[in-house]
Formats: sequence, structure tokens, C-alpha cells
Amino acid sequence: MFTPREKDTVKYYTSDALTGAPHAFSTRAGGVSAPPRDTLNLGRADCDPRAAENFRRFTAAFGADAASLVFAKQAHGDGVATVTPEHRGSGFAYPAERECDALITGSPGLTLTVFWADCAPVLLYDARAGAAGAAHAGWRGAALDTAGKTARALAALSGGGTGGINAAVGPCIGMCCFETDADVPEAFIRAFGQSDMRPYIEPSGGGRFRVDLAGIVEWQLRRAGVGLVDRAGLCTCCRDGEFFSHRRMGERRGSQAACIAVL
Repeated sequence: MFTPREKDTVKYYTSDALTGAPHAFSTRAGGVSAPPRDTLNLGRADCDPRAAENFRRFTAAFGADAASLVFAKQAHGDGVATVTPEHRGSGFAYPAERECDALITGSPGLTLTVFWADCAPVLLYDARAGAAGAAHAGWRGAALDTAGKTARALAALSGGGTGGINAAVGPCIGMCCFETDADVPEAFIRAFGQSDMRPYIEPSGGGRFRVDLAGIVEWQLRRAGVGLVDRAGLCTCCRDGEFFSHRRMGERRGSQAACIAVL
């Protein structure tokens, strides 16, 4: 179950599946950014000089240290990078160098971070090993099974099976709003087969299709053997007053962040 929370005007969501690890999926509320990225824009500082202050407020709200942040340098791919203490502050205090769309770590004192504004953010936690992961899955990344690959990589890092991992799929664009041309469903069908994808793709007329991105990501995690998968079920495009949505706002939008800390 996802729970909305608020501290010092910062509003965010947590998942019961990740109990024991400080974590949060951000919303638009509680920051200092000006319109149209008002107010808790957690995008890159070169796009919004107030993003650093927003991150300090956001991490304080859910019990992490901004200095411990590690960002993924996202590329809409399936790269998974292992994070160690030497990467502390990467992307926040200094530029991130490695392109990847997922981070994993078994090292304490780090807060893994991915960004989204309609794509699917995924946080993972292995309580037995004290290991965590964070993945960003847009449709291109989902067609590459980024979430499943992250779960398998985290299991390999922790030395246990994927059955000991819990995962949470955060708010993202819903099937209600994710209408696409044929190239998107065709990418999923090529990768995973028509029978497995049938529940997540619906024709909408005129050669267009509706795609359940969160449903596909959840299916990938379950296929990988993840023990528990929680799903927010919140559409960022429908709820654009609460979340930044690329489909609604285009390049004028801000970014949410999903973070998980290893203590």
C-alpha cells in the first residue's frame, strides 16, 4: 500500500513494501521553485538553481541526508550501476559520469535516486542484506526489462535470491492517458511475446493503442521472482496538479525523484 505523507509542507508517498528503508516518491508540493516548475522540482540544478534547496527539504522530510544522494545519469536504457561509498554525492555535489537507468548498493550511508515525470520509478529493498536499488523505466527502458534486470542484479549483489526483494512501482502515466502509436506496443510484443503483453495493451482506434506501463513493470518484477511488489496506481498525467507530467507540460515541466536510503 502507498501512503501519502507530509512534513514541513513537503508532500510525498511511501510504500509499505519498503518498510525499514527510508524512502520517498516526491510530488510537486513543498519546494521553492518558480512556475511552471512550482514548487518541488527535483530536476537538474542547471535547469533550476533552486533544485538543491528542494532536495535538502525533500531528504529531510523522509529522513535522509542530502549529502548521501547518488543520482543516475538516465539514458532511457537498461544499464544497472553498482554504487559504493566513493560515489556518494554523484550527480548532486558533482556531475554524474556513468550513464545508467538503475542503481544498486549494499553500502550504508547512500541514498539512491532516479527521476521521472510520467515514466515508472521503481524502488527495491532486500531487508536481509541491507541492500537497495532504484530504477527508472520509461517505455523504452521497460521494453528492455530494466526493472527485472535491476532485481536480478540486486540479488546477485546481495548474495540471495530475488524472492527476498520487495519492490514498489511509483506513480507514473496510467493506461488511461498513455496512448501511443504502434511502435510502442510492437516493442513490448517483440521483447516479451504477444500472449504475455495482451493484458497491458488495448487498441484505441485509428491505429493507436493504450499501454499499461506500470502493469508491464510489475509483471517484469514478478517474472524476475521478486517476493513482494507494491504499485501506487496513481496516474501522473491525470493528477498533474500533484505530479509533473511530461505528456501534459512537455519540456516546461519539472521532475519528481524517487529515493531510497541504506542505513
